[in-house]
This record gives sequence, structure tokens and C-alpha cells, in this order.
Amino acid sequence: MGGHAAGLQLAGLVVAWLGGVLLACLLPSAWPWWHAAACVAASLPVVLLAACLAWRGRPPRWWLPLAMAGLTGSGLGLSAWRASVVLAEAVPPALENQVLLAEGTVADLPRSVPGGVRFVFEVQAAQHQGRPVLVPRRVLLGWYAGRDEADDAGPAMPVVATGLRAGERWRLPVRLRQPHGLVNPHGFDRELWLFEQGIRATGSVRDGGATPPQRLAPAPWASLAAVRQQARDALMRQVADERSAGVLAALVLGDQAAIEAGDWRLFRDTGVAHLMSISGLHVTMLAWLAAWAIGRVWRRSATALRCGPAPVAARWGGVAVAAAYAAFAGWGVPAQRTVWMLATAAMLAQAGLHWPAPLVLLAAAAVVTAFDPWALLQPGFWLSFAAVGLLMASGPGPHTAPAAPTEADDVPLVPPGLLARLRRHASHASQGLLRAQAVATLGLAPLTLVCFQQLSLVGFVANLLAIPLVTLLVTPLALAGLLLPPLWWLAAAVLQGLAALLQVLQEVPGAVFTVAAAPAWAQLAGLAGGLLGVLRLPWRWRLLGLPLLLPLLWPPPQRPAEGGLEVVAVDIGQGTAVLLRTRRHLLVFDTGPAYGSGPVQAASDGGNDAGARVLLPLLQARGERRIDLLLLSHRDSDHVGGAASLMAGLPVAALLSSLEEGHPLLAGPRPQQRCEAGQHWAWDGVRFEVLHPPAGSYSQPMRPNARSCVLRVVDAVGRSVLLTGDIEAPQEAWLLATQGARLRSDVLLVPHHGSRTSSSPAWLQAVAPRVAVVQAGYLNRFGHPHAAVLARYSEAGIAVVRSDTCGAWTWREGAMSCARQTSQQFWRRPPPSP
Repeated sequence: MGGHAAGLQLAGLVVAWLGGVLLACLLPSAWPWWHAAACVAASLPVVLLAACLAWRGRPPRWWLPLAMAGLTGSGLGLSAWRASVVLAEAVPPALENQVLLAEGTVADLPRSVPGGVRFVFEVQAAQHQGRPVLVPRRVLLGWYAGRDEADDAGPAMPVVATGLRAGERWRLPVRLRQPHGLVNPHGFDRELWLFEQGIRATGSVRDGGATPPQRLAPAPWASLAAVRQQARDALMRQVADERSAGVLAALVLGDQAAIEAGDWRLFRDTGVAHLMSISGLHVTMLAWLAAWAIGRVWRRSATALRCGPAPVAARWGGVAVAAAYAAFAGWGVPAQRTVWMLATAAMLAQAGLHWPAPLVLLAAAAVVTAFDPWALLQPGFWLSFAAVGLLMASGPGPHTAPAAPTEADDVPLVPPGLLARLRRHASHASQGLLRAQAVATLGLAPLTLVCFQQLSLVGFVANLLAIPLVTLLVTPLALAGLLLPPLWWLAAAVLQGLAALLQVLQEVPGAVFTVAAAPAWAQLAGLAGGLLGVLRLPWRWRLLGLPLLLPLLWPPPQRPAEGGLEVVAVDIGQGTAVLLRTRRHLLVFDTGPAYGSGPVQAASDGGNDAGARVLLPLLQARGERRIDLLLLSHRDSDHVGGAASLMAGLPVAALLSSLEEGHPLLAGPRPQQRCEAGQHWAWDGVRFEVLHPPAGSYSQPMRPNARSCVLRVVDAVGRSVLLTGDIEAPQEAWLLATQGARLRSDVLLVPHHGSRTSSSPAWLQAVAPRVAVVQAGYLNRFGHPHAAVLARYSEAGIAVVRSDTCGAWTWREGAMSCARQTSQQFWRRPPPSP
């Protein structure tokens, strides 16, 4: 009973620490460093007092709550202090987007991106107009040929031929900006990712200026960066198949960007994405193999045994190999977490503390968060710990566990009954793999739905194939290829065969199950239901988990009332994408930019556009199953760049556009129609009317902007929205002459992103909106919205909402909200004060 009570007390202390760290992660705004220091100063004496009380033979009962309160405050204060230190590194506003001269080192493997190359640069010194300035130490730079920015709009020039290599010292003219990312509900949080990586500025190399980029020194031949670069170069030369080479680079070097977007989609849909990069499974597997090999060799050396026992050497040798592998692979966050977990288990074993497995897992979580508090914000942390915890909680009892091999098993060179033993071990291994995979698939399904709103229904079968192949064959071959490069061919051949099998599974009807994002109560209920289903409990108790799962599997979607209208101006950078939702219908007005080079295609297999990266995840999280009408205002890539991915990812019932005949996006069997002034229809009590372009415009040569579709939407109580595309002053004048007072609207999507060529005073007077929404990229190269245009809106008394400061803007039956306001986090740029 005493040991059980002590275990519960230790668990309570660890949970208290984790609770404090979690509170720091959830802070809406950063604490000043002195607030965090005060919290630590107040908490540590409490922890010390509780420790002194516990050291006594019979401490008072209140020592445990006292210790837990102190640990909670310590976790909160220390984590908040670390956040303040990271956030203190910032680009001074006066230097943002100015040309600076920076000297430093290429800190990681450069990654090819559409139109250029992207890399982490560690700055040692920086100057502005000849004067030294302070900038963040780690910055993420893009180097693009033909322009300064990797702007969201317009195609990029051919990739720059710099020969940039990891570890080199360069002097670069750069433009820096504060970390900024798109903020949409349930979308990828780029600002959090940059914060976790310690990257406090992003920017681009200014090529072709008065001070050209200059390589100052090659990478030191013995540096880790140089070795990693040489390994990647050798791998890419040895393996001709780019897809296989990309996966091998991810497994050996942690270069996940080398995997093509189409392959990532294949791995996600089949539930094996966790295997295709440096993951906890691979690091643990390598540590186990190293420990086994070191232990075997150590036992056979009398000299080694005099230095220390074989189990200790094996234990710490495995940790050292895991740490070396993680460092060589770029020391990514998932690999770091695994190394800390392994080190924690080794320290506990070294200290002779035979803690129960759940307590060891909790201790590992505490150590991980001490090094990386922000791990609690990552799905990978919860998935990895939940997987281990579920296997512990659902494992067979000791009476059914197979007997462990003894030292005697290793003595004979050819043990008697070898074939029987091999069959027995193979049977145990296969049963264990099946059981572990079943528990992981069922038990992690609710957490996977909470984190990603999708679940691979073929993942069980896919992992049964992929786990042995990737973990026991491909990864060891890929690592051995560092010493014997021809082995990479064999690893690539295995990957190609696996990819073919996965493609067959991906094409199974209903291979991926998707759900809308559920409310918090439904998520908690679903997690509890999943846990009940895999615990060692009677089946009548397990079946109670089914009703708990239902709200997570089929969450009720939020829809406007009959006659109501919801408008979402999506944060997609420099471009336009607006969702209009009535009770039973969805209209998507434009699809945002293509973020890479090349023309807009009829089908998308890359996913480097707003359709794949922003709109599809958003629509999936909202529970949308189809698009009733896709309206493409005109052909510019910042308006139709995401259309191909969107049409490939969701059924589109009809297409309305001003695209010219023969455009690739018009290929397909769906009904299509040109935008023409006078078109109108009604959905669920909401009226839609196309105001532009005139029917005769299609027979005349004109710029795409001049033919932009303009849509006016009015709900049942008369609230109206006017969506304008990229019309300019001449088109505004035509609308004023033909529509007059009918242009008046409550909400105006600002024409042409706030260009100087639009938003004339007469137009603003006629429309007279309560609020004007600008969709434009942060510090975009066009200067949208222009200062003179903003001044006109201000003089007219019109409130302006900008997507670069608001994030996604939602207007639901007259109520407005900004995503940056409704989901404030301390690592994000705060929205402007109202």
C-alpha cells in the first residue's frame, strides 16, 4: 500500500508540473520577463519547503498540495520566462523590409522550393546603411531568382543557381520581416512552428542589387553541417528515382521537405506518414539495436566487464547512439523528444528505481517538457505518449506474457531445438505486432480525429505492411548506405514496391474517413470512449465507449438559419478566397494563389497552393462535403491558383467564371457557365446576383481584371455583401452607371486588394459599406492596400479589415470576428487595437 501511495504522489507531482507548463502554453499574450521571474521566485521556495517536509519520516498531509502548487507555479513561470526570452529577439519595426547586409552561416540543409531555395541562416553580424544593427540570430531566408520575395501572387522565375551549401559562411543583402503566418480556423500555425524552431525573422535575399551576395568561406570539412550536406548530395546522385530519394533523405537526414507533396498525401491517406521521417519509432529502434549489439559485445570482453557491467554499457550506449542519430538527422523536435524519453528511462534504471511503466512515462513527459515546453502544443507529443500509454494499459497480464530469454539462451552456438524456438519467437512477434497495431489503431483513432479531423480506414493493413518494411529493412539499409552507397538502391527498390501497394490501398473506396472539427465536450467524450474500448475491462464496460464516440464521429455542423448568411474571407496571403454559406448551400468565390511557379493546371498533384494548403483543410474542418457553386472571378493566379486542388479534393456541382474558352480549369464534366450581368438565383432565402461583366465583354479583347465577376448577396433581412474581384476604376464607373443605388452594401470586398487603380471616391460613396475587407499578403511586393486608398476609406468613415492583421474574417448574420482575436496566442502577432 505504501508503494502504491508513493507512486500516486509522484504522479500527482508530475501532473502538477505538466499543468503549469500547459498553462504557459495557453497564455493569450506573453508575460514580461519580470512577471515570469516573479512567478518562479514565489514558487521555488514553496517547492523547497514541501521537499523538506517530505524528507521527514512522517510529513503532514498538506505537503502534497503544497508541492503540487509550487510545481505548477514553477512550470508556469519557467516556461513563460523562456517564451519571453525567445520573443525578445525581434526585427525592429524600423528595419522591417529594409535592405540589410547580414553575415552568417547556412545552418541547415538548403531546401529547394518552387522558384528558389529556402534555408536557415545564423546571423553573426548585420548592418543597415553601414551601421551595425541587432537582428535575430536565426532567420529563415528564401533566395529567389528575378525578385526579392517569394510572393504569393504570380509565378516565380527559374530557381536561383547559387550552389548554396550547409555550413558555408555568406554575406547576404536581405530583407527581413517579423514571423508571420496565415491564421485560419483549424489551419497550420506557421508562427508557432517558427517560434518552436527559434526562428524569429523571415525574409529573402536581395539578388541583383548594388551589393551582391558573396560566399565568404566554405563549410569546415569536419563540421556536422558539411557531413550532412555531403551525405544528401551522395544520396541524390546514387538514387535516380526522385520520389524514393526524397523519402530516404527524410529517413536518414530528417529532410522532410525532400518528400513530394503527392507522396505525403499518399502516406497520410494510408496512415503511414509517421514512418516516413525521423520519428520516435526509428530512433527507439536504433537505440534498441545499438543496446543489444553493445551488450552482446561487452559481455564477451573481460576488459570491458572490468570497466562496468554490460547492462549499463548497453543502456547508455543505446542512448548515445540515439542522440547521435537525432543530431545527424538535424535534431528535429520529434527526435529530441524521443532522446529525452530514452535518457529518462535510462536514468531511472541507473538509479535502481523500479517505477511502474505509467510512472516512467509521466517522468519522461516531465523531462521532455522541461527541455521543450511547447511540445504540449504538438499532436505528435500526445500521439506518441498516448500510443505507449495505451499499449501499457491494454497489455496482457503477466500470466499471459511470453517468457523472456535468459542468459543461457546465448551460450550454445547452435542451440538445441533452434527451429522450434524460432517458430515460437516468430509466433510471439507476429501476435504482438497484430495486437499492438490493433490497439494503436483503435485507441489512437479518437485522438487522430481530434488533431487532424481525418482517419485512414486502411491504416491498419497499411501499417502491417509498412512498419516491418520501413522500420526493419528500409531505415537500416538507408543508414548503412552512408557507408556503402549501393545499399540505397536496394532501399529505394523496397520503397517503390511499398508505394505501389499503398497506392492500391489509397484507391479503395472510403479509404479516408473525415469529420468536422468537434466542440471541446465532444472531443473529451470521444477520447474517453476510445480509452474505454482498449482497456482490460469486461466487454460490457468497453461497449459504453461507443455512445461516447458518436459526438466525435458525427459532430453536428453549425449552419446559418433559414434566410441567414455566413461569409468567411479566408486568410490566404496575396489573393482572394471567400466562403459564402447559407442553410443548405455553399458558394466559394475564388480560390487564392498558387504559391509556386508554373501555370495553373487542370489537375493538381503537388498541393503547393491555397486550395490544398488552406481551403481544403478549412472546409473539411467545417464539415463541408461539396461545393454547390465555385465562382472564379477571373484568370489571375492569385484568384484561381487553388482551384485545381479544390476541385480534386471536393465535389463541385457547378462552375461559374469569366475564364476564356480552352482554359485548363474548364476541363471536366461539371456544368459550366460564364459570368454575365443579370444572372441571379436564390438559395434558402438568400438572393445572389451577378453585376459584372456585361455579356458583350467576352467578344472584346481586354485584360482579365476588366472582366472580373462581381457578385452581390443579400440575406433575408436585407444585409448585403458585395464581392468585386479585381475590377478597377473604369469597371467601377460602368457599375455606377448601370446599377446606381443597388450597389449599396453592408460589406465590401475591396476591389483589387486595395490597388491605387480602384476604390474611386464615387464608388465608395455609392457602395457606402459599414466595413471593407482587404485580402492581401503581409508586406506584399505590390504594396497592397495602398496608403492613398486606405486614406479614402478613412475619410469616408468606412472601417477597414485587413487579412494580414485580422486573419480569417467571419461575418455571420451581421456579427463580425477576426481569427487573430478569437484565438489569441502569445507567439502570434497580436491584432491591431480597435
